[in-house]
Amino acid sequence: MAGDGPGMLYVTMEPREGLSLDQFHEWYNNEHGPTRLRLPHIFTNGLRYRATDGQKPHFLAIYDVTSMSHLLTPTYTELRANRSPREAATIGQVDVDRKFLDLVATQQSPLFAPIEQLTDAEAEGIVLVSVEVSLKAGVEGAEKAVTDWYREEHLPMLSKIPGWLRSRIFRTPSAVEGGGEIRVVTLHEYAKENGLGGPEHKAAMSTPWRDEVFAKYIANKGRRTYELFYIFGPGPRELGALSRLPPAAAFSTTDGKISTTPGEKDAAINAFATTSDGLNIPYRLEGNPSPTAPTVAFSNSLLTSMHMWDPLIAIIKTKRPDLRILRYDTRGRHDVPSPPVPANLDMLSDDLATLLSALRIPKLYALVGVSMGGATTLKFALKYPDLLEKFIACDFNVASSDANTAAWKDRITVAEGPDGGIRKLAVATVERWFHPYTMTEKKDVASWMTDMVAANSVQGFRYSCQALWNYDMREAMKGNKLPGLFVVGDGDGKGALVKAMEGFKGLLGPGGAELKIVPQAGHLPMAESPEDFWKAIADFL
Repeated sequence: MAGDGPGMLYVTMEPREGLSLDQFHEWYNNEHGPTRLRLPHIFTNGLRYRATDGQKPHFLAIYDVTSMSHLLTPTYTELRANRSPREAATIGQVDVDRKFLDLVATQQSPLFAPIEQLTDAEAEGIVLVSVEVSLKAGVEGAEKAVTDWYREEHLPMLSKIPGWLRSRIFRTPSAVEGGGEIRVVTLHEYAKENGLGGPEHKAAMSTPWRDEVFAKYIANKGRRTYELFYIFGPGPRELGALSRLPPAAAFSTTDGKISTTPGEKDAAINAFATTSDGLNIPYRLEGNPSPTAPTVAFSNSLLTSMHMWDPLIAIIKTKRPDLRILRYDTRGRHDVPSPPVPANLDMLSDDLATLLSALRIPKLYALVGVSMGGATTLKFALKYPDLLEKFIACDFNVASSDANTAAWKDRITVAEGPDGGIRKLAVATVERWFHPYTMTEKKDVASWMTDMVAANSVQGFRYSCQALWNYDMREAMKGNKLPGLFVVGDGDGKGALVKAMEGFKGLLGPGGAELKIVPQAGHLPMAESPEDFWKAIADFL
C-alpha cells in the first residue's frame, strides 16, 4: 500500500491577533497534542518548536509517524472530524499549514538520542534547521539527484559541525496524498551549543557538487531555524498557561474524562493515563504551575479515591506553595482490565511509573501513600529508586498474613452480597478504620468517607484487594537507599498497627525509619486529623 513507510506530520502555526498565547498553548498542550500521543501505534512523539529566525509562522509541531498509511484510518481522521467546540473555536483563530512527509533517509551521530527519551531539561533548546527545496519543473531525475547529493555529500559534511545530532531527508507530498509538486524537506538537529555558521558549516554550503545541484535541479529554497520548547506526552500537564487564564477558559471533554480549572491559585488538570494492559488511571495535577516545581504524589488506600487527600492537600497548598501536587485513583477504584486479573504490588508500582512517564515527570520529590498506598509507596521506592527522592509510608504492613488474606476474602463476599453489599462493607470498613473520636465527634468526616468507599467498583475491589495477599517486603526493604518516614494513627487496629510498625521500622535500609504517631486518628490519619498529620510530616517533607 502506498504510504506504508514511516514519515512525519509537520505543522506550522501562527496565532492570529486576538488569540492569547496562553489560550493557544493551553489548548495545544493539554488537549490537541496529548490526544495524538494517546495513539502510540501512530505517533511515537510530539515536539513543539518556536522560531529563532524572526520569521512567521512562529510555531512548529512535528510528530513522527510509524506508518503514513495510519493517517488515512478512522482512528486518526475522526480526531479531526470530531473536534471539541473549544478546539474548533481555537483552531479557527490560528493560521495552520500541515504537511505529510515521507521519510527517505536518516543519518545520525553516535551521541544522538530520541528527544522524547530525554528529560525536558536535557531537550529544551535543541536546535532544528528545516530546509525545503522545490524542484525545477520538467527536469528528469531531479528528485533522485537532489537526494543523492544530500546522502552522499551534504549530510556527511554537516555531520562534522560541532553539536550535530541528526539529519533526515523527507519528500512531500506523501504517497498517501497522491500527486502534486514534489519538494524535498530536510530536518537537521543540533545541540544547544553548536557550530552552526562556523567553518565546517560554511564548507558544507560551498562545494562544486552543491553548486551543480542547485543550478540544474532546484527551483527554490526555504530555510527556517527553531528551538525546542515543549515535548508532548499522553498526559496533559500544562499548568503554567492554565494558571494565567480566566475561569471562563475551563474545559471538559464530553465524556468527562478530561477537565481543566484555570486560575492563578486554583489551576488544576483532571485527566488519565493508560496502563500497558489498557486500564485508564485518572489523575489530578495541581499546585505550583511551574513545570520545574518539585512534585509530590499521593497514593490512596484501597476502596478510596484520590479525594481522600482533599483535607491534607488544602493544607499543603497553603503551607507549601512551591510544590506541584499529583494524585491518582489506584487500579480497582473504577474497574479492572478485561479480562480481569488480580492486582499485585508490582503492578501498582508500575501503574505509578506509567503515570509519571505520561506526564514526563523524571523524578518525584516525594511519594506519600497510606494503607495499600503505603505498601505501594514502599514497593515503588524499592523498584524505582531513580524516580524518587524520598517517601512517606503510612498505616501499612510490610508483609501479608494468612489471617489478613482470609479477612479480604470475607469482605469480598460482603461486597458482592445482595441488597447493596458494597454499602454494608463501606459502613463496616469506616467503623474499623476510624478512631472512636472521629466516629463520635467528626461524623461528617465518617459520612464523607463511607460514601467514598461505597462508590468503589465491586469488581474493582474484588481484584485490587488481592494486591494485599501473599506479599513480603521485609528482606527487600533492608536494601532501601532512599530517605523514608513511617506514620501511623495511634488508634489504627486499636493500637496493633502501631506495634507492628514499631517492629519493622528498623528494617528500612541501613539506619531504619523514624515512626511518627498521629493522635486521635485511626487508619487514615490524613483524612481524620489532617492538621496533626501535617505536623507529623512537615519537617520531613
